[in-house]
Amino acid sequence: MTEPVILADVVRSGFVEGHHRGSVVVTAPDGSVEWSAGVIDEPMFPRSSNKPMQALGMLRNGLELDGELLALAGASHSGESFHLDGVRRILAGAGLDESALRTPPAYPIDDQARDEWVRAGHGLDRITMNCSGKHAAMLATCVANNWPYHDDAAANGAEWGANDYRSPNHPLQKAIRTAVEDSAGEKVSYVAVDGCGAPILAITLSGLARSFGLFASASADTLEGRVANAFRAHPEYASGSRRDESALMHAIPGLFCKAGAESVYAVGLADGRGLAVKIDDGTPRARAVVMAATLQKLGVDHEEITKQTRSPLYGGGIEVGAVQPHPKAFA
Repeated sequence: MTEPVILADVVRSGFVEGHHRGSVVVTAPDGSVEWSAGVIDEPMFPRSSNKPMQALGMLRNGLELDGELLALAGASHSGESFHLDGVRRILAGAGLDESALRTPPAYPIDDQARDEWVRAGHGLDRITMNCSGKHAAMLATCVANNWPYHDDAAANGAEWGANDYRSPNHPLQKAIRTAVEDSAGEKVSYVAVDGCGAPILAITLSGLARSFGLFASASADTLEGRVANAFRAHPEYASGSRRDESALMHAIPGLFCKAGAESVYAVGLADGRGLAVKIDDGTPRARAVVMAATLQKLGVDHEEITKQTRSPLYGGGIEVGAVQPHPKAFA
């Protein structure tokens, strides 16, 4: 039985003190597997790497967003002020305000943005939760279709009420499921509750990679191309101004990427190749390292990619080592 493999080493002062195991796959432009390691054909949750596909489902059903607001609709944003302003713009365009959001209250995930938010006298809030852009777009799609979007049952302890826009049986979520299946080229095998309260849909790591190759190579006049181009043109809105994803999209022309919780990461290249990574223990520090090593294996290189092949480790306030690619995994 295939199992996750060692993809990254934890090296402190020249001593290998641990490893991160996981799985990685590269798909060709035709969707076939070009290279892989670990488990690539078993169901997994893409977590927020699903968001571009979720945005596709919304565009197919009347969501009228482009540019930075479309990028924000597919983002796990950092909670910076321009993100929050963008969420308010999406809501206002649908005649709604922040009270319509059903994201769980949270602080910004970016440390600097969180500190600025707290210093300004704010606490946990729905709009600062990193999925609020997606939820605002979901609400806007419901308004565009005259679909119900709130249900008191969800507020009274149930996972979802029948008319809650987060319910898997809601027309919005059915449309999103279709978009995920179309993009991945496979059926969703399991539905669960994501961290933001919306459904999360299980596909394979190969399916996730295929979907990103599809989006990245799509022409600009397609809905998939609109999503990918929004990310490329506005990477800070798709992630944050201090995030590795944003830096990677700035560095490599045509590259389109999205990370998710539990150390999931997917990249699409302009030539139609897709890459997807899942670190088995869910540790975020190994995610960018493994993706950077995979890009180098494909011959895609840049000083930013080289930088991301190391996640520094510190001792006594100075750098003493790094999480780095396991050499045999990418030979």
